[in-house]
Amino acid sequence: MDAMPSIDLEHAGTGGAVVFERVFEEHGHYVWRALRRLGVADVDADDVCQDVFLVVHRKLGTFQRGASLRSWLYGICLRVASDYRHRAHHVRERTTEEAPDRAVPAEQDTELDRRRALAWLDRVLDTLDDEKRAVFVLFEIEQVPMAEVAAAVGCAKVTAYARLYAARRHVEAAARREQARRSPG
Repeated sequence: MDAMPSIDLEHAGTGGAVVFERVFEEHGHYVWRALRRLGVADVDADDVCQDVFLVVHRKLGTFQRGASLRSWLYGICLRVASDYRHRAHHVRERTTEEAPDRAVPAEQDTELDRRRALAWLDRVLDTLDDEKRAVFVLFEIEQVPMAEVAAAVGCAKVTAYARLYAARRHVEAAARREQARRSPG
């Protein structure tokens, strides 16, 4: 899926500018999306994505040919997002939904529901520890095979499955609480 025959990673260290540009073009959206699911605020995602690609640029020559580029990138995202969340000066901001100034056409309801669901998922993911969150995001959201997930987070496959199981239970419990909260009663 992410084998990239179009990018010559073998020469990443020698003529790396073109290779880096291709990696950025082909995986920039993936990195941004991964960072958002890893707890990076929307307003900071572009800056943190830039931090990820600074690391990629510096380490692209060390990428092991034959390895999964997406898993390697995700590993970098994990570390950079973790650093972002643990910065002392980092202030966690929460946006609030305000009433629109004018009427919104009916077709916007679906988009609003989608945004609310993503905001809810982000809040639930914020309550998971880093290890469970990383496995859940990679496997459930990015649909990375479990062997690659385990390699990206640096644990045994059985440990990754255990973290996934615990994360799923946590998310399911949060969904039940949200459903109960919304139910008339």
